[in-house]
Amino acid sequence: MYSGLKKMIVKNIIIIGLILLIAVVSTHYIYFKFKNETRVDVSSESLDITFHEKTGDSIDITKANPVTDSVGLSLNAYTFTVKNNLTEPVNYQIRLEKNIKKILEDDCKEYLIGEDYLKVAIKEEGKESKIYLMKELEDNPLLETRIKALGEKEYSIRVWVDKDITVPTGSNLHYHGTIKVIEE
Repeated sequence: MYSGLKKMIVKNIIIIGLILLIAVVSTHYIYFKFKNETRVDVSSESLDITFHEKTGDSIDITKANPVTDSVGLSLNAYTFTVKNNLTEPVNYQIRLEKNIKKILEDDCKEYLIGEDYLKVAIKEEGKESKIYLMKELEDNPLLETRIKALGEKEYSIRVWVDKDITVPTGSNLHYHGTIKVIEE
């Protein structure tokens, strides 16, 4: 009787161990499959830029719903990381520009939301968000900054339609933009 109980315990331990091993391996595989699927890498000579969304550096607003700044700051963010590969600091700019390629592809120039009505916020990890009207950034960067040697910074950008615009119901107004990180 003692021998039969011992065999059953060993058998159960082996089965539980196999189930745990399968669960750990499956979870690891699924996590890294989806993690890598959402990362888009863009590199320059000294900076690695990793976008964490499937859309990469593209920003698209397909429904023009005017919202307040507090609601705009709670919308989905386009996040990316800038990493310095050099052993010296690097200056760079973050810009938000019209995505001309996408506008031409969609043939939608007449449906674009005017930059007078768009707001954009950029947030550097650990700092407050800075909010701008898009028209203020026509020839200016969202952010000019410096990254320390071998440093890494994470950013998030949000774009929304300002609450002061009146958009007709069922409107086709939209926006296509692209995030640029330019080394100086």
